[in-house]
Amino acid sequence: MRLVLIRHAHSEANAAGILSGRLPNVHLSEKGLAQSEGLAVRLGNFPVASLRISPMERCFETISPWINSIVLPKNPNFEPVIDPELTEVDYGTWSGKKLAGLSKNKLWRTVQESPSRMYFPKGEGIAEMQSRAMKSVHQSVSAKVKGTAVIVSHGDVIKSIVASALGMHLDEFQRIIIDPASISILDFSTSKPRTLLLNDSRSVVTELLVTPKRSRNLLGGGSGK
Repeated sequence: MRLVLIRHAHSEANAAGILSGRLPNVHLSEKGLAQSEGLAVRLGNFPVASLRISPMERCFETISPWINSIVLPKNPNFEPVIDPELTEVDYGTWSGKKLAGLSKNKLWRTVQESPSRMYFPKGEGIAEMQSRAMKSVHQSVSAKVKGTAVIVSHGDVIKSIVASALGMHLDEFQRIIIDPASISILDFSTSKPRTLLLNDSRSVVTELLVTPKRSRNLLGGGSGK
């Protein structure tokens, strides 16, 4: 099964340079609202096996235009799942603070260089976050349903999922960039997941999601089909 990973669009916290974490009532910025409308076009119409969304408001706001314009007209009974396993990292006492100030904290180096050892004060560990997120991923891709699984979540959460799928140690996950409103696509149809798309913020991906799965072993790269 293919898995589409979507980071929420540009938020008010992104605009203010704030690490919002799980603080409530953080909505999309004007830029983010435009990105969410564009996202509906970029995703287009493809068979959807499941849609799991982080409980944070900005995630549902990001995917709502696609649900309303593409998914529901085709399947009026479709119900997305609000999945707490996909919620933002609990940044604890760091939540709501400026990133510029946090970058001077002595723990910042741990976040950047050894994130597997990072536990946010009065929050959760990055490794804990990866573990819960991967539970949701495994539930999505193991379902015996035709179509593509879609997840809408947050930057660090998606980075941890991609790192796990590629067999990367969590301490390397800061090498992955996941921008607001970006689309990443993983293929779980073989024993080892494959990356079909990473951090794409511009392309229309519909054709990629309706083409036959690449189940064969590859040598020399893909065939371009």
